[in-house]
Amino acid sequence: MSEAPETDADQAVRDTIVAVARRLAETEGWAAVSPRRLAERADLELAELYRHFADQQEVLAAVAVCAFADLAADLAEAQAETTRGAEGAWPEVVGAYLDFAYANPEVYDVMLVLTPDLALGVDGVPAAPRAVFAELRAALAPLAEGRDPDTLAEVGWSLLHGLVMLTRGGRLRPEAQEDREAMLAEQLLRWPTTSAVDR
Repeated sequence: MSEAPETDADQAVRDTIVAVARRLAETEGWAAVSPRRLAERADLELAELYRHFADQQEVLAAVAVCAFADLAADLAEAQAETTRGAEGAWPEVVGAYLDFAYANPEVYDVMLVLTPDLALGVDGVPAAPRAVFAELRAALAPLAEGRDPDTLAEVGWSLLHGLVMLTRGGRLRPEAQEDREAMLAEQLLRWPTTSAVDR
């Protein structure tokens, strides 16, 4: 017997559960997002919660997909609002990415640490993670200058993620934070000029 199609009411309940899980994680950490507490906060019976999400990993994945969509929208807005032209979008995208990551640490963790099945290149990965990659690629493509744009976007994302995690872990010099961000945004992924190479 096939499952009944999801109704608008079902989707509304799922959206509520995801929003509650996200808020609870950001205020108390993911350890606090137990099924029982989540059901209480969402004003649901535990059985109703399990009707929509079979386990906690499904909740984490749903929160991550929602957050990827939010990040993709932020990156698209940063590109649309740049005043530097197409080649100047990367610095704005760097700023938008870092702002999101530092403002939403628990959500960032569920996007990029706690949900390995949402990795790029995995069959069936939802559209939202791919949209984030597409925005990063679009911002970096004008800087490719013969390099593979997909690989450049992967390197750019890796640098952003590494900066976020090392900064949050207190592993980097706090007084150099602005310099690091400026270097990543303005210099690191560009080809060196001839004069710089000759020096």
